[in-house]
Amino acid sequence: MEDTSPIVTIQPSEDKHPCSSQKYGSVSHETAEGDIPSADAGIKSSKRAYVAVAVLCYVNLLNYMDRYTIAGVLPSIQNYFRITDSTSGLLQTVFICSFMLLAPAFGYLGDRYNRKVIMVAGMIAWIVTTLGSSFITEEYFWVLVLMRALVGTGEASYCTIAPTIIGDLFIGSQRSIMISFFYIFIPVGSGLGYILGSKIASVTGDWHWALRLNPILGVPGLLLLVFLMPNPPRGASEMQGSVCIEHTSYLEDVKYLLRNRSFVWSSLGVTAMAFVTGALAFWTPTFLSRARVKQGIMPPCVKEPCDPSDSLIFGVITVVTGIMGVFVGTAISRKLRDRLPSADPIICAVGMLSSSPCLFLAIVLAGTSIPVTYTFIGIGEVLLSLNWAIIADILLYVVIPTRRATAEALQIMVCHLLGDAGSPYLLGIISDVVSKLQATSLEWRFHSLEYSILICPFIGVLGGLFFLFTALYIKEDRRAAEVLAIGIPGETPTRTEGTAESV
Repeated sequence: MEDTSPIVTIQPSEDKHPCSSQKYGSVSHETAEGDIPSADAGIKSSKRAYVAVAVLCYVNLLNYMDRYTIAGVLPSIQNYFRITDSTSGLLQTVFICSFMLLAPAFGYLGDRYNRKVIMVAGMIAWIVTTLGSSFITEEYFWVLVLMRALVGTGEASYCTIAPTIIGDLFIGSQRSIMISFFYIFIPVGSGLGYILGSKIASVTGDWHWALRLNPILGVPGLLLLVFLMPNPPRGASEMQGSVCIEHTSYLEDVKYLLRNRSFVWSSLGVTAMAFVTGALAFWTPTFLSRARVKQGIMPPCVKEPCDPSDSLIFGVITVVTGIMGVFVGTAISRKLRDRLPSADPIICAVGMLSSSPCLFLAIVLAGTSIPVTYTFIGIGEVLLSLNWAIIADILLYVVIPTRRATAEALQIMVCHLLGDAGSPYLLGIISDVVSKLQATSLEWRFHSLEYSILICPFIGVLGGLFFLFTALYIKEDRRAAEVLAIGIPGETPTRTEGTAESV
């Protein structure tokens, strides 16, 4: 049978600009416009690569600490500005919306220009806007909303690009491990946001100070990015030698991704997960505080700072269960992946489907037993956290290197647009509408938030089904990405004399 496997055209090593006519598309030693020279090409698996991952993990930790600091001091903010549940949810919604809308732009830039410069610029914007939001007085709530929207600029520049750099520094099981370390700081950072935010507000008596810690810690993060972060050639981990991939437009990149069924279905699964985690992360401490009031354990908060107990406990649970879930999910994935090609999306599906009944029980039992509620929340969070590193790894191996930043950006846009951009605000609206039925009842104020949060377990079931659909196509799409990454799509296989290698 005739061998129709794609042939890689490898440029001679002495040619320093084998793709000089290309604006981007580098998969190995060639340099895209604005990229650091090819000295970084040999960085994979080196000591500098591990240092780079450590820096990215630190910045990821700060991002998620900042994202959930406001949730940790939300009752104090509600009292300070005298705002309703729906208006409170708007603080998270505007942040996620700006993050979501800017992600495609940074994805486009991240596939074409110097990723280190983009992240540094975004980090500066994040530090300035986060610090600025900590000086807002009670007459200017709209300024706080605006500043929270601008904070999304920094996070969009970072979250779309950082995973692609890890993908270019490592491959195979090493990549999975490094990705798991990176994504473990989502729950760890989120938990620390609750813990440190509520603790600082309690100690100082002013919730504004809770917002000032993150930008202060961000300054050394910025310096680490500047001095220790490399900008490896795109696809450096997949290939040895230099390969030219035909330049494509942004529209063609999007068409390629929409034809990638594993990417589409997994993105819908991530969207459902974002809806659930975004809503629960924002509202759970406040919900549990109201549950304590309903049970008569503590009085209602009428003056800030409010009792931080539930933010502290929920923060600790988020950190512990997040670490457990990410490590367990990664370990199961590594054990099953070679024997079961569809193991990753199946693990994600099982995680979401099994977490839903746990979350449902946690919500309906909150009014009668706080310890039982925390138990089911812990189990549910472990099951949800199985997915964090795996879903990132799925994107990296079903999408070719030169389209990964675009893929990250599109996935971020969709999962936030239909997920956590609206879920905190939506639940706040439902809670406000229901609470009007008995506006003066503190018990009904608890139930109104309870009924709105009950949406989340059902969305979780939907997400599990999306991941099961992903499992149907993952093997085929992964193989297609591997072939495209080492071949030239749309061209007849050709050989460069003395330097060609077959796939």
